[in-house]
Amino acid sequence: MKAYLDRLLANWPLVAALVSALMLAIAHAFETFGGLAPCTLCLKAREVYWVALTVGLGLFLAGRFITDDRVRRIGGLLLAVIFLVGVGVAVYHAGAEWKFWPGPQSCAAGGAGVNLDSLDAILKGAKIKPPACDEAAWVFLGLSMAGWNGLVSLGLTALSVMAVRRPRD
Repeated sequence: MKAYLDRLLANWPLVAALVSALMLAIAHAFETFGGLAPCTLCLKAREVYWVALTVGLGLFLAGRFITDDRVRRIGGLLLAVIFLVGVGVAVYHAGAEWKFWPGPQSCAAGGAGVNLDSLDAILKGAKIKPPACDEAAWVFLGLSMAGWNGLVSLGLTALSVMAVRRPRD
């Protein structure tokens, strides 16, 4: 197990990029196949993964040409900060769902997903509210997608810190 973790951390920028791509694919699948339109905070969470994907790929490529250990460490810290921002977005989103605090004004309760009827209404000039940030669209084992995203982001933050602390080969 330790050898597997060492290998994962040795290639952390690429792993972080691949996990970010996987999270984006999962979100897209929920939207496309599950019919769950993303709310404003869901889209903010996706932005974090897009940034992590881009930074991870950039660091992976830079690591092939730059052997300075400071680049690896600074890059790992950058990924840790990015994923920590993801934790913050997820906690804020989950807290809004649990009514611990209000969500953003741009996505209050009562929003609706887009379907053929609502699309027809949009074409006729009707205003449609986006999906609500303060209502969990999907729950598994007591956690909403925002809750699961928070756990994944926290794990990715921890792994990023472990990658920074890992001695160079």
